[in-house]
Amino acid sequence: MNDLSIVVVTWNTRDLVIECLVSIDRALEWGSKLAVEILVVDNGSTDGTCEAVRECFPDARLIARPRNGGFAAGANHGIREASGRHILLLNSDAKLEPGTLEACVGYLDDHPDVGIVGPQLVNPDGSRQNSIHNFPMLATELLPKGIFQFFLRRRFPSRRWTGSKPVDVEAVVGAALFVRRSVVRRVGALCEDYFFFLEETDWCWRVRKAGWRVVLLPSVEVIHLSGASSKRKYPALTKIEYHRSLYRFFRTYRGMTSAALVFALRFAKALFYVVSKSPSLAFGAVPRARWLAYRDVFDWHVRGCPRAVGLGDSPADPLHAKTERTPPPGRPAPIQQSDVRA
Repeated sequence: MNDLSIVVVTWNTRDLVIECLVSIDRALEWGSKLAVEILVVDNGSTDGTCEAVRECFPDARLIARPRNGGFAAGANHGIREASGRHILLLNSDAKLEPGTLEACVGYLDDHPDVGIVGPQLVNPDGSRQNSIHNFPMLATELLPKGIFQFFLRRRFPSRRWTGSKPVDVEAVVGAALFVRRSVVRRVGALCEDYFFFLEETDWCWRVRKAGWRVVLLPSVEVIHLSGASSKRKYPALTKIEYHRSLYRFFRTYRGMTSAALVFALRFAKALFYVVSKSPSLAFGAVPRARWLAYRDVFDWHVRGCPRAVGLGDSPADPLHAKTERTPPPGRPAPIQQSDVRA
């Protein structure tokens, strides 16, 4: 059995996934003694990703799926095919640093009560990204999360206060997530009801419920290019997909009453943004684009949160046509997986 199976899920991120795989090779060449297998799960890319992986990395196992069913579905396909004692889910826009694999696998081996480990995600300039998720709750919907992170640092750790020692957290960001195989056997794989966003948070909830710890290793770093560009290219669809996942999480773990309250709060916020930001329409293209995003999120709520609207690879919907003035009507331009996982 391999020590580690690295599962990289990609969708139209040919150049990024090649850079990711190069970083894996370099990390292994650094002197790793781990037995590692690499699985690349392609979610129906049309940009030549499969051909590039076959040509440049023939030793990697390529799993070509016919369509994009979401990150969780692709990751689960890779997990089913994996043979390692531990599994690393790695975003295609992430790059490993030498020693990362050994540190995280070693921590899992040395701490049998830990089910999931996450490294510290950093920007290319070395600055820290948020690598921690707290479970969504009514309190953090009503008040800014920064208030909780400042006054309740142990309960709500953040990149500002974590220091360098391992810290127990509720959930880690899934851009680089190490999980013990026995955990997957016990609690199951990722919930595929989440197309994007919060699928790893849901997983960590179930892992902790089953008795395992979830730990962040702040001293172990992985470079993550982040998905900020998705908020610029697809602002409304990205926000909509997050809202959909948030409501699902509340319905599943907080109850229908809490879910209804969060829906009402988010609906009210959307309406407030549409009204309060409307004067910005007179100040140029950028403010106008932001207002259009707010308007379309509000419109999605008014329409009853239709499932057909989102970041999937289904034919373009009216919301997409309104939000994205290009490309022309028809199938939307591919959305990079890296853009929607931050």
